[in-house]
Amino acid sequence: MATIININADQRSTDDALEELHDFFADDLVQVEATLSANLSSAASLIPEVSDHIIGAGGKRLRPLLTLSAAQLCGYQGTRHIMLAAAVEFMHTATLLHDDVVDDSDLRRGKPTARKIWGNPTSVLVGDFLLGQAFRMMVGAENLAALDVLSNAAAIIAEGEVMQLAAMRNADISEDNYLRIIDAKTAALFAAAAEVGGILAEASPTTIDALESYGRNLGIAFQLVDDALDYGSVNRVLGKNTGEDFREGKVTLPVVLAYRRGNENSRNFWKQAMQATDDNADFEQAVAYLRSTAALKDTVARATHYGEKAKDALALLPPSDTRTLLIRLADFCIARAY
Repeated sequence: MATIININADQRSTDDALEELHDFFADDLVQVEATLSANLSSAASLIPEVSDHIIGAGGKRLRPLLTLSAAQLCGYQGTRHIMLAAAVEFMHTATLLHDDVVDDSDLRRGKPTARKIWGNPTSVLVGDFLLGQAFRMMVGAENLAALDVLSNAAAIIAEGEVMQLAAMRNADISEDNYLRIIDAKTAALFAAAAEVGGILAEASPTTIDALESYGRNLGIAFQLVDDALDYGSVNRVLGKNTGEDFREGKVTLPVVLAYRRGNENSRNFWKQAMQATDDNADFEQAVAYLRSTAALKDTVARATHYGEKAKDALALLPPSDTRTLLIRLADFCIARAY
């Protein structure tokens, strides 16, 4: 189980919250990584090769950490949380592979995507393999309620992808519609990852609902900050990975807000920019419009609201090191924007 550490939230910055969560669950994460590796073996050599390109590249392991944290928070004493945490990571990885195909993405975090290296068919099929393995692991955990939650999340995520595809390159969508997309596409897995940890521990319905709420609101906050970071965010200078969403014509909340607040000229700019199919669209002009309409600032303000809701969801749970880390994790998700 987790290594116990002393935590003083008042003396530590939010910058190291995720690192501390990794340290706190270091032993469990080693087992999760071993489970991931064990379930990547295949007679088709491309499967481990492509999977390792995205899984082996590291990543935050944020969603598996939610499962581990929720199980620990509820006093779970078994080992099946390892299998479910690995299943959650496979689900996440499969969605990344599928997302990049749908979005025609050549880069992810500044590196070539799997579809760019191996092509769309390979990326889709490897994603399907990972989903299949995820469901095998869910069944292996022998918990029907957890299987129900994660399988439902898989369907919701697919719906979110279709909703996003329908809204692709269309700046004239409402904020409410956009929030519905990210609630399905991103937050559903955060919510399910946290919820199944409580289910495994046979926690009370009130506690399980609190964990689901924490995960869902954290997921929305996390995605909104990611939306802002693509444009440099509030105080951040533009980095090497900025502009990927913009150049792919992804309509995110900053674009939705800037479009609605702009004049005719700026709206025409957004319409043309979202329809562009190359890298020649004026990214610097886009950032200027986002800043002049306070779209970036207000996107982070929305994210902060959901981060506070995530923290409030845990308020009735007994104080513990794990709860403190989860509360600080919500702060960390927001602090990334500055």
